[in-house]
Amino acid sequence: MGAVGYYLRKLFTIFKGEVLVLPSRVVVLLFFLSLLLLPVFTQDPYLLRILILTSIFAIFAASWDLLSGFTGQMNFGHALFFGVAAYTAALLNLHTHLPPWGSIPLGALAAVLAGLIIGIPCLRLKGTYLALTTLAFPIILIGIVFAIPNITGGELGVSGLDRLSGSRLGDYYITVVLMIGLGTIMWKITDSNTGIIFHAIREDELAVKAAGINTTRYKLLAFCLSGFFAGISGGLYAHFMRIAGPSNLQVSMSFTVIIWAIFGGIVTIYGPIGAVFILFPLLEFFRFWPEYRMLMFAIVILLILLFMPEGLFPWVRDKIEKVCPRCKIRNVATRKSCRICTARLD
Repeated sequence: MGAVGYYLRKLFTIFKGEVLVLPSRVVVLLFFLSLLLLPVFTQDPYLLRILILTSIFAIFAASWDLLSGFTGQMNFGHALFFGVAAYTAALLNLHTHLPPWGSIPLGALAAVLAGLIIGIPCLRLKGTYLALTTLAFPIILIGIVFAIPNITGGELGVSGLDRLSGSRLGDYYITVVLMIGLGTIMWKITDSNTGIIFHAIREDELAVKAAGINTTRYKLLAFCLSGFFAGISGGLYAHFMRIAGPSNLQVSMSFTVIIWAIFGGIVTIYGPIGAVFILFPLLEFFRFWPEYRMLMFAIVILLILLFMPEGLFPWVRDKIEKVCPRCKIRNVATRKSCRICTARLD
């Protein structure tokens, strides 16, 4: 009991120092807790379905931010990772009868391989050239899908997959817990030394090279990590919908994830996650007005980007927190001095 108590106290100290010190993190914690407690109050199948899909796409959006937001490697073909993992998980499940807990991780590893395939030839490219090159890969893969319909199912895709679990409630908790866990892992990666190097590459790659850091290795690592997390979301989607098809690779999928990330605020991880939880249910709500659905959706996005160009969540965060001018640590907006270096906060 003494050892257990020691580790519990240590865990609480870390939790207090990492989460409870900033209001934005407390809000994220309360949001995650509300998702976990929601089924206690309602288990409406339609609501759970919407939140399951939202959680899956939240992982997908955060994975794009990890690569393009933090590292600056603009990826217009992010759907490639999603689609490769979905097809891999589907084919493994159907032909080898591998359960979802086995096929989804293997699908994510296939997406990592896709990250390597994309990353290696794209390492010398930047900006528009990189974006257009990455856009070409999912289009090429769609052509391959249609070329071998006996394996991929062609236009109809691969269907009849095993479910994630035996119930809608089980699917909900699997996807929500994975979204919270993987989102936290991505946030910790960006908060680590590796994340600092990712951000430095985005700001000034030449300066990073001058410091003796192998930027090629880190950019390739960013492609692989982003591919893995996007692959998890692709595998989850395939097993939840019980189908993997060409729509998983469409250009619209890649551009949708960019809209989510920019709306929520890039270089945050939690911004794209929060954006998906706003925009995806909102798009479902607008189904009641099918004639004006996309128009109203576009107006919401344009208004947010017009008045909050850095994204919704950075704008909110800057209202409740402020950055220390000396050590650059974020503090509660009401503090008079920095919690780390005690410098005066004006």
